[in-house]
Amino acid sequence: MEFIDYYKVLGLTKNASVSDIKKQYRKLARKYHPDLNPNDAEAEKKFKQINEANEVLSDPEKRKKYDQYGKDWQQAEEFEKARSARRRQRSSEGYTYSGGGTADFSDFFEAMFGGQTGFGSGRQQVQFRGQDYNAKLRLSLTDVYTTHKRTITVNDKNIRLTIPAGVEDGQTIKIKGYGGPGIQGGPPGDLYITFSIVNNTAFKRDGVNLYKTIQIPLTKAVLGDTVFVDTLNGKVKLKIQAGTKNSTRVRLKGKGFPKYKKEGEFGDLLLNYEVDIPTTLTEEQKQLFEALRKTNL
Repeated sequence: MEFIDYYKVLGLTKNASVSDIKKQYRKLARKYHPDLNPNDAEAEKKFKQINEANEVLSDPEKRKKYDQYGKDWQQAEEFEKARSARRRQRSSEGYTYSGGGTADFSDFFEAMFGGQTGFGSGRQQVQFRGQDYNAKLRLSLTDVYTTHKRTITVNDKNIRLTIPAGVEDGQTIKIKGYGGPGIQGGPPGDLYITFSIVNNTAFKRDGVNLYKTIQIPLTKAVLGDTVFVDTLNGKVKLKIQAGTKNSTRVRLKGKGFPKYKKEGEFGDLLLNYEVDIPTTLTEEQKQLFEALRKTNL
């Protein structure tokens, strides 16, 4: 992942106020939102950058680190620790110029790159862990119903992922070692992938359970019958009891969503019956209902 200038992404300068950032973020988020730009990969990429920029610049601590360290802002704490260590080391070693003054080399430069003092004593290079990368992966609900493999490209590097069935919207997983390269031989950072799950089904998902409202004819609700109901893995035959009332709920065990990293375990499918009251009747049907009314049914 290349370095992104968050101020440039939002069209702001470094002296932008919190109010400016909030206002510009809302404006751009509406403009590039995926719902308003379906199947537009460039708009989706822009939307992700806008969210990333807002997340950093709207947080005072993160913004301070970003302004000071730029692309390496996530390693700010490590830099500060290294600077403190250098100062303590210099104080104890007492390096001096030939004129007697204390050497005043850049702490940050030495912490980052090591180097020589120029007075015969070598400095040990300090290693830093690489920057962590964050990415979002947009999937459909049917995509995550089964475990499957997916290839994504990060920093021109193809990464083959196995995505377990049952991942949640907003869930984040870590791919170790696929972040930015380490500094001075340090270990690479990690890649954090956050899933954005789009519901492309007629079901409502809540954890591992699925919910759906189905309409049944009045006659079947009164007399009972069988119906075929869709699930995410095919149709099932369901018996409707005679005298079924409106808003009756039935539970189909094991017909819900797979449990994350629990092979073969599923939640339930809960169906809510909505009895369909006819609004238009033929003359014959009206006569039948009239006959029923006379029985005080």
